[in-house]
Amino acid sequence: MNASSEHCNMSHWLRLEATVKASVYAVAFSFATFITVVIVSIVSQNPKMSKEVRYIFLCHHLLCISSFCGLGVVFQGMRAVLANSSLLTCWVVFGAQLSVGEGILFTLALMAVHTCLAICWPLKSLSFVDSVKYRILAGIWGVIILKNVCLFLMEGANATHLALLKSEPLCPVTLNSIPARAIGVVFLLLLLSVILVSYTLIYREGKRAGHFNRSNIKARKTVLIHLVQLGLHVIPTLLFIGLGKKCGVFFFALNLVLFGVFAFTQCFNPLIYGLWNRELQSRLYYRMCCQQQCGHTVNSRGPV
Repeated sequence: MNASSEHCNMSHWLRLEATVKASVYAVAFSFATFITVVIVSIVSQNPKMSKEVRYIFLCHHLLCISSFCGLGVVFQGMRAVLANSSLLTCWVVFGAQLSVGEGILFTLALMAVHTCLAICWPLKSLSFVDSVKYRILAGIWGVIILKNVCLFLMEGANATHLALLKSEPLCPVTLNSIPARAIGVVFLLLLLSVILVSYTLIYREGKRAGHFNRSNIKARKTVLIHLVQLGLHVIPTLLFIGLGKKCGVFFFALNLVLFGVFAFTQCFNPLIYGLWNRELQSRLYYRMCCQQQCGHTVNSRGPV
């Protein structure tokens, strides 16, 4: 075994990487979950908003982000503390995080398509989408779970029962084969194409409607912000898939930088797709004002 291979397999570097990632995931989970709870509570307490498709998709998207970060804390924490979990347990936790992560991108595609239909074909599409929204979500999760189960079965075809139950201190990541990476890239590019086509149609419709409408200007600005946010989602993911695990301090540092960009994007997704919404902003402002007024009223009455 050569020196580079020994360096690559040193548990010190893998534990250090897992410790950093678990810490970053914990911060992202705390922030994203706080914003998610705020937004979901606002939507659930408003009967009109809770029935609208865009807010159902938004809440689903935010719950996926919180779950993804929470599972990231669990998986990377298992690696950081050398939990000696079985290989099967590692695969289940990693597979759950991977599925939820794909659910994030799928929901972004749904939100983009729904917005495109609502803007470009409002009379023909809204009633249809409203009637099938839960079927669409169920179908998407069926596709995600079926794809990942098939990939895991392909990866574990040569593994024995004893190997699956054997403890693995560093919890190795699976789905590193060429077919698994190729399928992951195809799914990623397919969803990215759907989002880009939807945003292109939205942008063209906004341009056709005129340049001097304030709502139209903000809508086009929103599209550009979402595209930047999407780029921060996709570019690190493609580089992760392309680079894989390689030896050397440079690749270790590059991996952490890419992960930091990706985690930063996940952390601020609830703000970009949630509180950027004007109606949610007004609801949040109204709630804060009510709380302040109630607090002033109680304080003015004095102790009971």
